[in-house]
Amino acid sequence: MGDYALLYILFAPFFGALALIFVSNRQALLVRGIAAGSAFISLMASLYLFYSYDPVRGGFQFIQRFEWSRQLGISLYLGVDGIGTPLVLASSILLFAGIFVSWHIKDRAKEFYIWILILAAATIGVFMSLDLFFLYFFYEMSVIPMYLLLGMWGSHTKKYLEMTDPEGVKQRDSVGFIFNFGSNSKEYAAMKLVLFLSAFAVAAFMGILLIYKYSGLNTFDILVLREHANLMNIPVLGTTLDKIIWVLIFFGFASIAPLWPLHSWSPVGHAAAPAATSMLHAGVLMKLGHFSIIRVAYEILPETTRELMPMAAVLCMFSIVYGGFVAYYAKDTKYVIGYSSSSHMGYVFLGMAALDYISLSGAIIYMFAHAMATGMLFSMAGWVYDQTHTRDIPSLGGLSNKMPFISACFVVGCMASIGMPGTINFIAEVMIIVGSWNKYPLQVIVAVLGIVLTMAYLFKMMRSLFYGPMDQKYSHSHDAVAFVDRLPLLIMISVSVGFGLFPMHLYNVVRSGVDPLIAKITHVVPVAALPAPETTATVLHEQLAARGAQLPDSRVAQ
Repeated sequence: MGDYALLYILFAPFFGALALIFVSNRQALLVRGIAAGSAFISLMASLYLFYSYDPVRGGFQFIQRFEWSRQLGISLYLGVDGIGTPLVLASSILLFAGIFVSWHIKDRAKEFYIWILILAAATIGVFMSLDLFFLYFFYEMSVIPMYLLLGMWGSHTKKYLEMTDPEGVKQRDSVGFIFNFGSNSKEYAAMKLVLFLSAFAVAAFMGILLIYKYSGLNTFDILVLREHANLMNIPVLGTTLDKIIWVLIFFGFASIAPLWPLHSWSPVGHAAAPAATSMLHAGVLMKLGHFSIIRVAYEILPETTRELMPMAAVLCMFSIVYGGFVAYYAKDTKYVIGYSSSSHMGYVFLGMAALDYISLSGAIIYMFAHAMATGMLFSMAGWVYDQTHTRDIPSLGGLSNKMPFISACFVVGCMASIGMPGTINFIAEVMIIVGSWNKYPLQVIVAVLGIVLTMAYLFKMMRSLFYGPMDQKYSHSHDAVAFVDRLPLLIMISVSVGFGLFPMHLYNVVRSGVDPLIAKITHVVPVAALPAPETTATVLHEQLAARGAQLPDSRVAQ
Protein backbone atom coordinates (compact mmCIF):
# COMPACT_ATOMS: atom_id res chain seq x y z
CA MET A 1 0.00 0.00 0.00
CA GLY A 2 2.87 2.32 0.91
CA ASP A 3 2.75 5.89 -0.28
CA TYR A 4 -0.61 5.43 -2.02
CA ALA A 5 -2.60 4.81 1.19
CA LEU A 6 -4.45 8.12 0.88
CA LEU A 7 -5.62 7.28 -2.63
CA TYR A 8 -6.97 3.91 -1.47
CA ILE A 9 -8.80 5.53 1.44
CA LEU A 10 -10.30 8.36 -0.61
CA PHE A 11 -11.19 6.61 -3.85
CA ALA A 12 -12.31 3.17 -2.62
CA PRO A 13 -15.73 4.58 -1.56
CA PHE A 14 -15.99 6.58 -4.79
CA PHE A 15 -15.27 3.53 -6.95
CA GLY A 16 -17.68 1.49 -4.82
CA ALA A 17 -20.42 4.06 -5.50
CA LEU A 18 -19.54 4.02 -9.21
CA ALA A 19 -19.73 0.22 -9.35
CA LEU A 20 -23.14 0.22 -7.68
CA ILE A 21 -24.57 2.29 -10.52
CA PHE A 22 -24.30 -0.76 -12.78
CA VAL A 23 -25.92 -3.19 -10.31
CA SER A 24 -29.64 -3.83 -10.09
CA ASN A 25 -31.51 -3.29 -6.84
CA ARG A 26 -32.84 -6.83 -7.23
CA GLN A 27 -29.32 -8.12 -6.52
CA ALA A 28 -29.51 -7.11 -2.87
CA LEU A 29 -26.63 -9.24 -1.63
CA LEU A 30 -24.30 -7.99 -4.37
CA VAL A 31 -25.25 -4.37 -3.59
CA ARG A 32 -24.40 -4.86 0.07
CA GLY A 33 -21.23 -6.77 -0.76
CA ILE A 34 -19.87 -4.01 -3.02
CA ALA A 35 -20.66 -1.34 -0.42
CA ALA A 36 -19.09 -3.36 2.40
CA GLY A 37 -16.07 -4.31 0.28
CA SER A 38 -15.23 -0.74 -0.71
CA ALA A 39 -15.70 0.43 2.89
CA PHE A 40 -13.47 -2.42 4.10
CA ILE A 41 -10.67 -1.40 1.70
CA SER A 42 -10.88 2.17 2.99
CA LEU A 43 -10.85 0.95 6.59
CA MET A 44 -7.81 -1.31 6.12
CA ALA A 45 -5.91 1.48 4.37
CA SER A 46 -6.84 3.87 7.20
CA LEU A 47 -5.52 1.44 9.81
CA TYR A 48 -2.31 1.12 7.82
CA LEU A 49 -2.09 4.91 7.60
CA PHE A 50 -2.68 5.38 11.32
CA TYR A 51 -0.10 2.84 12.48
CA SER A 52 2.44 3.71 9.77
CA TYR A 53 2.35 7.44 10.48
CA ASP A 54 5.65 8.40 12.11
CA PRO A 55 4.98 10.78 15.04
CA VAL A 56 8.71 11.31 15.59
CA ARG A 57 9.15 12.72 12.10
CA GLY A 58 5.82 14.54 12.30
CA GLY A 59 4.63 16.94 9.62
CA PHE A 60 2.60 15.93 6.60
CA GLN A 61 3.19 12.40 5.36
CA PHE A 62 1.92 10.08 2.58
CA ILE A 63 1.74 13.12 0.29
CA GLN A 64 0.22 12.82 -3.19
CA ARG A 65 -0.06 15.76 -5.57
CA PHE A 66 -1.77 16.04 -8.96
CA GLU A 67 -1.77 19.44 -10.65
CA TRP A 68 -5.25 20.51 -11.71
CA SER A 69 -4.69 24.08 -12.96
CA ARG A 70 -1.25 25.66 -13.10
CA GLN A 71 -2.68 29.08 -14.02
CA LEU A 72 -4.96 29.15 -10.97
CA GLY A 73 -2.55 27.35 -8.64
CA ILE A 74 -4.94 24.48 -7.89
CA SER A 75 -3.81 20.90 -7.21
CA LEU A 76 -5.36 17.76 -5.80
CA TYR A 77 -2.86 17.91 -2.96
CA LEU A 78 -3.32 15.20 -0.33
CA GLY A 79 -1.46 14.63 2.91
CA VAL A 80 -2.11 13.97 6.59
CA ASP A 81 -0.50 15.17 9.79
CA GLY A 82 -1.15 14.16 13.38
CA ILE A 83 -4.45 16.05 13.33
CA GLY A 84 -5.92 14.63 10.13
CA THR A 85 -4.77 11.01 10.58
CA PRO A 86 -7.11 10.02 13.47
CA LEU A 87 -10.06 11.77 11.82
CA VAL A 88 -9.52 9.85 8.59
CA LEU A 89 -9.53 6.66 10.65
CA ALA A 90 -12.74 7.69 12.43
CA SER A 91 -14.46 8.35 9.08
CA SER A 92 -13.48 4.95 7.74
CA ILE A 93 -14.61 3.14 10.90
CA LEU A 94 -18.01 4.83 10.88
CA LEU A 95 -18.45 4.20 7.15
CA PHE A 96 -17.76 0.48 7.58
CA ALA A 97 -20.01 0.28 10.65
CA GLY A 98 -22.74 2.30 8.93
CA ILE A 99 -22.86 -0.15 6.01
CA PHE A 100 -23.81 -2.95 8.41
CA VAL A 101 -26.16 -0.76 10.49
CA SER A 102 -28.06 -0.22 7.21
CA TRP A 103 -27.87 -3.89 6.18
CA HIS A 104 -31.64 -4.42 6.30
CA ILE A 105 -32.65 -1.37 4.26
CA LYS A 106 -34.94 -2.50 1.41
CA ASP A 107 -36.17 0.77 -0.06
CA ARG A 108 -33.76 1.64 -2.92
CA ALA A 109 -30.82 0.13 -1.06
CA LYS A 110 -28.45 0.66 -3.98
CA GLU A 111 -29.06 4.41 -4.08
CA PHE A 112 -28.78 4.61 -0.29
CA TYR A 113 -25.36 2.96 -0.29
CA ILE A 114 -24.17 5.13 -3.17
CA TRP A 115 -24.90 8.30 -1.23
CA ILE A 116 -23.48 6.96 2.04
CA LEU A 117 -20.21 6.09 0.28
CA ILE A 118 -20.02 9.51 -1.38
CA LEU A 119 -20.76 11.25 1.94
CA ALA A 120 -17.98 9.38 3.74
CA ALA A 121 -15.52 9.93 0.88
CA ALA A 122 -16.26 13.67 0.89
CA THR A 123 -15.53 13.97 4.63
CA ILE A 124 -12.32 11.97 4.19
CA GLY A 125 -11.33 14.31 1.37
CA VAL A 126 -11.58 17.32 3.67
CA PHE A 127 -9.38 15.68 6.31
CA MET A 128 -6.56 14.99 3.85
CA SER A 129 -6.73 18.09 1.58
CA LEU A 130 -3.72 20.42 1.58
CA ASP A 131 -5.23 22.64 -1.10
CA LEU A 132 -7.85 25.19 -0.06
CA PHE A 133 -9.82 24.76 -3.27
CA PHE A 134 -10.23 21.02 -2.85
CA LEU A 135 -10.80 21.32 0.89
CA TYR A 136 -13.79 23.51 0.10
CA PHE A 137 -14.79 21.27 -2.82
CA PHE A 138 -15.02 18.18 -0.61
CA TYR A 139 -16.67 20.21 2.15
CA GLU A 140 -19.48 21.27 -0.17
CA MET A 141 -19.73 17.79 -1.69
CA SER A 142 -20.82 16.43 1.69
CA VAL A 143 -23.97 18.59 1.66
CA ILE A 144 -25.55 16.93 -1.39
CA PRO A 145 -25.64 13.36 0.01
CA MET A 146 -26.95 14.65 3.35
CA TYR A 147 -29.89 16.37 1.65
CA LEU A 148 -30.85 13.27 -0.29
CA LEU A 149 -30.31 10.84 2.59
CA LEU A 150 -32.53 12.91 4.87
CA GLY A 151 -35.17 13.75 2.28
CA MET A 152 -35.52 10.24 0.81
CA TRP A 153 -34.67 7.78 3.61
CA GLY A 154 -35.28 9.95 6.65
CA SER A 155 -38.24 9.85 9.01
CA HIS A 156 -40.68 12.41 10.36
CA THR A 157 -40.92 13.37 14.00
CA LYS A 158 -44.00 13.08 16.17
CA LYS A 159 -44.93 16.75 15.71
CA TYR A 160 -44.92 16.28 11.95
CA LEU A 161 -47.88 13.92 12.17
CA GLU A 162 -49.86 16.60 14.01
CA MET A 163 -49.33 19.35 11.41
CA THR A 164 -52.59 20.53 9.81
CA ASP A 165 -53.91 23.67 8.20
CA PRO A 166 -57.01 25.48 9.55
CA GLU A 167 -59.29 23.22 7.47
CA GLY A 168 -57.71 20.09 8.91
CA VAL A 169 -56.03 19.01 5.67
CA LYS A 170 -52.53 17.65 6.00
CA GLN A 171 -49.89 19.93 4.49
CA ARG A 172 -46.92 17.59 4.48
CA ASP A 173 -46.10 17.73 0.79
CA SER A 174 -46.58 21.41 -0.03
CA VAL A 175 -43.74 23.81 -0.70
CA GLY A 176 -45.11 26.03 2.05
CA PHE A 177 -44.74 23.21 4.55
CA ILE A 178 -41.10 22.62 3.60
CA PHE A 179 -40.34 26.25 4.42
CA ASN A 180 -42.49 26.24 7.56
CA PHE A 181 -39.85 26.67 10.26
CA GLY A 182 -42.20 25.44 12.95
CA SER A 183 -42.54 22.00 11.41
CA ASN A 184 -40.59 18.80 11.85
CA SER A 185 -40.73 16.87 8.60
CA LYS A 186 -37.78 15.14 7.02
CA GLU A 187 -38.09 17.55 4.07
CA TYR A 188 -37.84 20.47 6.45
CA ALA A 189 -34.77 18.96 8.14
CA ALA A 190 -33.06 18.39 4.78
CA MET A 191 -33.87 21.89 3.53
CA LYS A 192 -32.76 23.57 6.76
CA LEU A 193 -29.47 21.67 6.66
CA VAL A 194 -28.77 22.80 3.10
CA LEU A 195 -29.73 26.42 3.75
CA PHE A 196 -27.59 26.71 6.89
CA LEU A 197 -24.51 24.93 5.60
CA SER A 198 -24.58 26.47 2.13
CA ALA A 199 -25.09 30.04 3.38
CA PHE A 200 -22.25 29.88 5.88
CA ALA A 201 -20.05 27.91 3.47
CA VAL A 202 -20.30 30.88 1.11
CA ALA A 203 -18.92 33.09 3.88
CA ALA A 204 -16.02 30.66 4.38
CA PHE A 205 -15.41 30.61 0.63
CA MET A 206 -15.23 34.40 0.58
CA GLY A 207 -12.51 34.17 3.22
CA ILE A 208 -10.62 31.60 1.13
CA LEU A 209 -10.85 33.79 -1.97
CA LEU A 210 -9.57 36.80 -0.01
CA ILE A 211 -6.59 34.75 1.14
CA TYR A 212 -5.93 33.70 -2.45
CA LYS A 213 -6.30 37.26 -3.80
CA TYR A 214 -4.33 39.24 -1.22
CA SER A 215 -1.60 36.75 -0.47
CA GLY A 216 -0.22 37.52 -3.92
CA LEU A 217 1.06 33.94 -4.23
CA ASN A 218 -1.42 32.72 -6.87
CA THR A 219 -1.88 29.41 -5.08
CA PHE A 220 -4.35 27.55 -2.88
CA ASP A 221 -1.53 25.47 -1.38
CA ILE A 222 -2.00 25.58 2.40
CA LEU A 223 1.66 24.81 3.12
CA VAL A 224 2.85 27.67 0.91
CA LEU A 225 0.26 30.09 2.27
CA ARG A 226 1.10 29.35 5.90
CA GLU A 227 4.78 30.18 5.29
CA HIS A 228 4.52 33.17 2.98
CA ALA A 229 1.04 34.75 3.20
CA ASN A 230 1.16 38.13 4.97
CA LEU A 231 -2.34 39.57 5.38
CA MET A 232 -1.76 41.47 8.61
CA ASN A 233 -1.29 45.09 7.58
CA ILE A 234 -3.93 45.64 4.91
CA PRO A 235 -6.51 48.18 6.26
CA VAL A 236 -10.15 47.41 5.38
CA LEU A 237 -13.32 49.03 6.80
CA GLY A 238 -11.65 50.37 9.91
CA THR A 239 -9.92 47.10 10.73
CA THR A 240 -7.38 44.85 9.05
CA LEU A 241 -7.95 42.27 6.36
CA ASP A 242 -6.71 39.39 8.46
CA LYS A 243 -9.49 39.91 11.03
CA ILE A 244 -12.19 40.03 8.35
CA ILE A 245 -10.87 36.84 6.78
CA TRP A 246 -10.60 35.11 10.15
CA VAL A 247 -14.20 35.94 11.09
CA LEU A 248 -15.45 34.69 7.71
CA ILE A 249 -13.48 31.46 8.04
CA PHE A 250 -14.39 30.88 11.67
CA PHE A 251 -18.15 31.44 11.49
CA GLY A 252 -18.38 29.97 8.00
CA PHE A 253 -17.06 26.64 9.25
CA ALA A 254 -18.39 26.89 12.84
CA SER A 255 -21.94 26.47 11.53
CA ILE A 256 -21.29 22.82 10.72
CA ALA A 257 -19.47 22.24 14.04
CA PRO A 258 -22.15 23.33 15.24
CA LEU A 259 -21.37 26.29 17.52
CA TRP A 260 -24.18 28.14 19.29
CA PRO A 261 -26.15 30.04 17.95
CA LEU A 262 -25.56 28.39 14.55
CA HIS A 263 -26.59 24.96 15.79
CA SER A 264 -30.33 24.63 15.20
CA TRP A 265 -30.06 22.73 11.90
CA SER A 266 -28.08 19.90 13.45
CA PRO A 267 -30.45 18.26 16.01
CA VAL A 268 -33.31 18.42 13.49
CA GLY A 269 -31.06 16.72 10.94
CA HIS A 270 -30.12 14.05 13.48
CA ALA A 271 -33.78 13.36 14.27
CA ALA A 272 -34.79 12.97 10.63
CA ALA A 273 -31.76 11.06 9.34
CA PRO A 274 -31.53 7.26 9.06
CA ALA A 275 -29.20 5.65 11.61
CA ALA A 276 -26.08 5.36 9.43
CA THR A 277 -26.47 8.96 8.25
CA SER A 278 -26.79 10.17 11.84
CA MET A 279 -23.62 8.26 12.70
CA LEU A 280 -21.64 9.99 9.95
CA HIS A 281 -23.36 13.31 10.61
CA ALA A 282 -22.48 13.41 14.30
CA GLY A 283 -19.30 11.36 14.06
CA VAL A 284 -17.42 13.14 11.30
CA LEU A 285 -19.53 15.72 9.43
CA MET A 286 -19.69 17.98 12.48
CA LYS A 287 -15.92 17.71 12.88
CA LEU A 288 -15.38 19.23 9.43
CA GLY A 289 -15.99 22.62 11.04
CA HIS A 290 -13.37 22.27 13.77
CA PHE A 291 -10.87 20.71 11.41
CA SER A 292 -11.32 23.36 8.69
CA ILE A 293 -10.89 26.15 11.24
CA ILE A 294 -7.66 24.54 12.43
CA ARG A 295 -6.39 23.87 8.92
CA VAL A 296 -7.18 27.36 7.53
CA ALA A 297 -7.38 29.89 10.37
CA TYR A 298 -4.80 28.33 12.68
CA GLU A 299 -2.29 27.49 9.96
CA ILE A 300 -2.51 30.63 7.80
CA LEU A 301 -3.56 33.30 10.34
CA PRO A 302 -1.86 32.29 13.62
CA GLU A 303 -1.48 35.82 15.00
CA THR A 304 -5.16 36.61 14.42
CA THR A 305 -6.15 33.25 15.89
CA ARG A 306 -4.36 34.12 19.12
CA GLU A 307 -6.13 37.47 19.22
CA LEU A 308 -9.70 36.47 18.29
CA MET A 309 -10.07 32.87 19.45
CA PRO A 310 -11.29 33.92 22.95
CA MET A 311 -14.71 34.58 21.39
CA ALA A 312 -15.01 30.82 20.90
CA ALA A 313 -14.36 30.33 24.61
CA VAL A 314 -17.44 32.46 25.34
CA LEU A 315 -19.73 30.84 22.77
CA CYS A 316 -18.72 27.31 23.74
CA MET A 317 -20.28 27.80 27.19
CA PHE A 318 -23.67 28.44 25.58
CA SER A 319 -23.21 25.34 23.41
CA ILE A 320 -22.46 23.16 26.42
CA VAL A 321 -25.25 24.46 28.68
CA TYR A 322 -28.00 25.02 26.10
CA GLY A 323 -27.45 21.71 24.34
CA GLY A 324 -27.35 19.86 27.65
CA PHE A 325 -30.58 21.33 29.03
CA VAL A 326 -32.52 20.80 25.79
CA ALA A 327 -31.27 17.20 25.67
CA TYR A 328 -32.48 16.68 29.25
CA TYR A 329 -36.02 17.78 28.45
CA ALA A 330 -36.25 16.24 24.95
CA LYS A 331 -38.58 13.26 24.54
CA ASP A 332 -37.27 11.96 21.22
CA THR A 333 -34.28 9.59 21.39
CA LYS A 334 -32.55 11.17 18.42
CA TYR A 335 -33.15 14.69 19.69
CA VAL A 336 -31.51 13.74 22.98
CA ILE A 337 -28.44 12.34 21.23
CA GLY A 338 -28.45 15.18 18.69
CA TYR A 339 -28.48 17.97 21.28
CA SER A 340 -25.96 15.98 23.30
CA SER A 341 -23.63 16.06 20.28
CA SER A 342 -24.10 19.82 19.91
CA SER A 343 -23.28 20.23 23.60
CA HIS A 344 -20.18 18.04 23.39
CA MET A 345 -18.82 20.00 20.44
CA GLY A 346 -18.52 22.91 22.87
CA TYR A 347 -15.79 20.96 24.65
CA VAL A 348 -13.83 20.78 21.40
CA PHE A 349 -14.11 24.55 20.96
CA LEU A 350 -12.96 25.05 24.55
CA GLY A 351 -9.87 22.93 23.92
CA MET A 352 -9.19 24.85 20.73
CA ALA A 353 -9.70 28.26 22.33
CA ALA A 354 -7.21 27.67 25.15
CA LEU A 355 -4.36 27.41 22.61
CA ASP A 356 -2.46 25.02 24.83
CA TYR A 357 -0.63 21.85 23.79
CA ILE A 358 -2.62 19.69 26.18
CA SER A 359 -6.02 21.28 25.51
CA LEU A 360 -5.76 21.23 21.72
CA SER A 361 -4.47 17.64 21.77
CA GLY A 362 -7.43 16.77 23.98
CA ALA A 363 -9.80 18.49 21.53
CA ILE A 364 -8.48 16.43 18.60
CA ILE A 365 -8.67 13.20 20.59
CA TYR A 366 -12.17 14.16 21.75
CA MET A 367 -13.30 14.50 18.12
CA PHE A 368 -12.15 10.93 17.53
CA ALA A 369 -13.66 9.68 20.81
CA HIS A 370 -17.00 11.41 20.25
CA ALA A 371 -17.24 9.83 16.80
CA MET A 372 -17.16 6.36 18.36
CA ALA A 373 -19.49 7.13 21.28
CA THR A 374 -22.15 8.96 19.29
CA GLY A 375 -21.89 6.36 16.53
CA MET A 376 -22.85 3.68 19.07
CA LEU A 377 -25.79 5.68 20.43
CA PHE A 378 -27.25 6.60 17.05
CA SER A 379 -26.93 3.06 15.71
CA MET A 380 -28.79 1.70 18.76
CA ALA A 381 -31.42 4.45 18.60
CA GLY A 382 -31.97 3.36 15.00
CA TRP A 383 -32.34 -0.27 16.07
CA VAL A 384 -34.92 0.64 18.74
CA TYR A 385 -36.86 2.69 16.18
CA ASP A 386 -36.81 -0.14 13.64
CA GLN A 387 -38.24 -2.52 16.24
CA THR A 388 -40.80 -0.22 17.88
CA HIS A 389 -41.49 2.34 15.12
CA THR A 390 -41.32 5.15 17.65
CA ARG A 391 -38.70 7.42 19.19
CA ASP A 392 -41.02 8.76 21.87
CA ILE A 393 -39.13 8.04 25.10
CA PRO A 394 -42.11 8.23 27.55
CA SER A 395 -44.01 5.57 25.61
CA LEU A 396 -41.12 3.10 25.73
CA GLY A 397 -39.67 1.07 28.58
CA GLY A 398 -38.63 -2.41 29.65
CA LEU A 399 -36.89 -3.14 26.35
CA SER A 400 -33.93 -4.78 28.08
CA ASN A 401 -36.08 -7.91 28.41
CA LYS A 402 -36.33 -8.10 24.64
CA MET A 403 -32.98 -6.55 23.74
CA PRO A 404 -30.31 -7.60 26.28
CA PHE A 405 -27.40 -7.14 23.86
CA ILE A 406 -28.59 -3.72 22.66
CA SER A 407 -29.26 -2.55 26.22
CA ALA A 408 -25.79 -3.66 27.35
CA CYS A 409 -24.16 -1.85 24.43
CA PHE A 410 -26.28 1.21 25.18
CA VAL A 411 -24.84 1.31 28.68
CA VAL A 412 -21.31 1.25 27.21
CA GLY A 413 -22.22 4.01 24.76
CA CYS A 414 -23.58 6.18 27.58
CA MET A 415 -20.48 5.53 29.69
CA ALA A 416 -18.27 6.57 26.78
CA SER A 417 -20.29 9.76 26.18
CA ILE A 418 -20.06 10.67 29.85
CA GLY A 419 -16.31 10.06 29.83
CA MET A 420 -15.94 7.08 32.15
CA PRO A 421 -12.37 5.91 32.84
CA GLY A 422 -11.46 3.10 30.49
CA THR A 423 -12.80 4.92 27.42
CA ILE A 424 -10.88 7.32 25.21
CA ASN A 425 -13.47 10.03 25.99
CA PHE A 426 -12.22 10.17 29.59
CA ILE A 427 -8.64 10.91 28.50
CA ALA A 428 -9.78 13.58 26.05
CA GLU A 429 -12.02 15.33 28.58
CA VAL A 430 -9.31 15.38 31.24
CA MET A 431 -6.83 16.87 28.74
CA ILE A 432 -9.29 19.60 27.72
CA ILE A 433 -10.11 20.49 31.33
CA VAL A 434 -6.50 20.46 32.54
CA GLY A 435 -5.15 22.30 29.50
CA SER A 436 -7.83 25.01 29.61
CA TRP A 437 -7.90 25.69 33.36
CA ASN A 438 -5.15 28.32 33.53
CA LYS A 439 -6.68 30.46 30.78
CA TYR A 440 -10.41 29.82 31.12
CA PRO A 441 -11.31 28.65 34.67
CA LEU A 442 -14.95 29.77 34.37
CA GLN A 443 -15.44 27.82 31.15
CA VAL A 444 -13.83 24.75 32.71
CA ILE A 445 -16.27 24.91 35.63
CA VAL A 446 -19.15 25.12 33.15
CA ALA A 447 -17.68 22.19 31.22
CA VAL A 448 -17.46 20.04 34.36
CA LEU A 449 -21.08 20.86 35.21
CA GLY A 450 -21.91 19.93 31.62
CA ILE A 451 -20.48 16.46 32.24
CA VAL A 452 -22.83 16.08 35.22
CA LEU A 453 -25.73 17.22 33.01
CA THR A 454 -24.69 14.68 30.37
CA MET A 455 -24.84 11.93 32.96
CA ALA A 456 -28.33 13.07 33.98
CA TYR A 457 -29.98 13.05 30.55
CA LEU A 458 -28.25 9.92 29.27
CA PHE A 459 -29.13 7.93 32.40
CA LYS A 460 -32.68 9.27 32.20
CA MET A 461 -33.02 8.13 28.59
CA MET A 462 -31.39 4.75 29.29
CA ARG A 463 -33.73 4.08 32.21
CA SER A 464 -36.82 5.13 30.24
CA LEU A 465 -35.95 2.98 27.22
CA PHE A 466 -34.71 -0.24 28.73
CA TYR A 467 -36.00 -0.54 32.29
CA GLY A 468 -39.35 -0.45 34.07
CA PRO A 469 -42.62 -1.87 32.68
CA MET A 470 -42.91 -2.55 28.96
CA ASP A 471 -45.98 -1.82 26.86
CA GLN A 472 -47.20 -5.10 25.39
CA LYS A 473 -47.52 -3.58 21.92
CA TYR A 474 -43.72 -3.74 21.76
CA SER A 475 -43.56 -7.40 22.73
CA HIS A 476 -42.69 -8.31 19.13
CA SER A 477 -39.35 -6.46 19.43
CA HIS A 478 -36.22 -8.57 19.25
CA ASP A 479 -32.53 -8.21 19.96
CA ALA A 480 -29.60 -7.85 17.56
CA VAL A 481 -28.73 -11.52 17.11
CA ALA A 482 -27.23 -11.76 13.62
CA PHE A 483 -23.49 -11.19 13.13
CA VAL A 484 -24.06 -8.26 10.75
CA ASP A 485 -26.20 -6.55 13.41
CA ARG A 486 -23.71 -6.97 16.23
CA LEU A 487 -20.52 -6.32 14.26
CA PRO A 488 -20.75 -2.49 13.99
CA LEU A 489 -21.41 -2.08 17.71
CA LEU A 490 -18.59 -4.42 18.67
CA ILE A 491 -16.20 -2.49 16.38
CA MET A 492 -17.05 0.91 17.89
CA ILE A 493 -16.95 -0.40 21.46
CA SER A 494 -13.59 -2.08 20.84
CA VAL A 495 -12.12 1.12 19.41
CA SER A 496 -13.44 3.30 22.25
CA VAL A 497 -12.28 0.99 25.02
CA GLY A 498 -9.11 -0.13 23.22
CA PHE A 499 -7.80 3.40 22.81
CA GLY A 500 -9.00 4.22 26.32
CA LEU A 501 -6.73 1.50 27.73
CA PHE A 502 -3.85 1.96 25.27
CA PRO A 503 -3.90 5.61 24.17
CA MET A 504 -0.20 6.35 23.67
CA HIS A 505 0.09 5.89 19.90
CA LEU A 506 -2.99 8.04 19.34
CA TYR A 507 -1.62 10.64 21.75
CA ASN A 508 1.81 10.68 20.10
CA VAL A 509 0.31 11.01 16.63
CA VAL A 510 -1.92 13.91 17.69
CA ARG A 511 0.86 15.72 19.57
CA SER A 512 3.11 15.55 16.50
CA GLY A 513 0.53 17.67 14.67
CA VAL A 514 -0.45 19.94 17.56
CA ASP A 515 2.99 20.93 18.90
CA PRO A 516 4.32 22.86 15.88
CA LEU A 517 0.92 24.49 15.37
CA ILE A 518 0.67 25.81 18.93
CA ALA A 519 4.34 26.82 18.86
CA LYS A 520 3.66 28.97 15.81
CA ILE A 521 0.58 30.59 17.36
CA THR A 522 1.98 31.22 20.84
CA HIS A 523 5.68 31.61 19.94
CA VAL A 524 6.61 29.07 22.62
CA VAL A 525 9.04 26.24 21.95
CA PRO A 526 7.09 22.95 22.01
CA VAL A 527 7.96 20.34 24.60
CA ALA A 528 8.97 17.91 21.86
CA ALA A 529 11.67 20.35 20.75
CA LEU A 530 13.31 20.60 24.16
CA PRO A 531 16.39 18.49 24.92
CA ALA A 532 15.94 15.20 26.73
CA PRO A 533 16.15 15.42 30.55
CA GLU A 534 19.47 13.64 30.73
CA THR A 535 21.08 16.18 28.40
CA THR A 536 19.58 19.32 29.98
CA ALA A 537 22.49 19.84 32.41
CA THR A 538 25.04 19.52 29.60
CA VAL A 539 23.20 22.01 27.39
CA LEU A 540 22.85 24.47 30.26
CA HIS A 541 26.52 24.14 31.12
CA GLU A 542 27.46 24.93 27.51
CA GLN A 543 25.16 27.97 27.45
CA LEU A 544 26.60 29.30 30.69
CA ALA A 545 30.14 28.69 29.51
CA ALA A 546 29.43 30.59 26.33
CA ARG A 547 28.33 33.56 28.42
CA GLY A 548 31.45 33.38 30.56
CA ALA A 549 29.69 32.14 33.68
CA GLN A 550 31.83 30.31 36.19
CA LEU A 551 29.76 27.87 38.20
CA PRO A 552 30.75 24.51 39.65
CA ASP A 553 29.42 21.46 37.88
CA SER A 554 27.29 20.52 40.90
CA ARG A 555 25.43 23.85 40.75
CA VAL A 556 24.87 23.48 36.99
CA ALA A 557 23.43 20.01 37.47
CA GLN A 558 21.03 21.40 40.05
